Amino acid sequence: MKFNHAEKGQSLVELALSLLLILTLLAGAVDLGSAFFSYIAVRDAAQEGALYGSIDPLNTGAIVSRVRGASGPPGPPKPKPVDLYDLTKVTVSVTTSTTPCSGGWVTVSVSYNYQLTMPLIGAIIGRQTIPLTASATDTILIPSCP
Repeated sequence: MKFNHAEKGQSLVELALSLLLILTLLAGAVDLGSAFFSYIAVRDAAQEGALYGSIDPLNTGAIVSRVRGASGPPGPPKPKPVDLYDLTKVTVSVTTSTTPCSGGWVTVSVSYNYQLTMPLIGAIIGRQTIPLTASATDTILIPSCP
């Protein structure tokens, strides 16, 4: 097989260009996968707060505390997908029906700004953070209405 000396470095240039594109796509997929994982953690925290609020709807401090404590499994410390204790990145709001008694509802909303690690994705969408918001509504079980 004969090679033309003018084409000797062509395959190396093609590899470099295609590898750059493939690695950029791979890093973007990992970043967006991590954002989705963080959204699931935020959603689960909102559901945990709504569940607690269905039993004690008047104690909003305990509901918020329950939401902020939901960002990790019990047991030894492990890396958490979202630090729900960070007051600068995570906001929690609790709303209840006009009569917070059985049959009413409680809604817990959690908002988190996910920081992108890939600057290229930020340049494409126009910002370096993705706002993640989840809310959960549950029926109030206790106390019974007068």
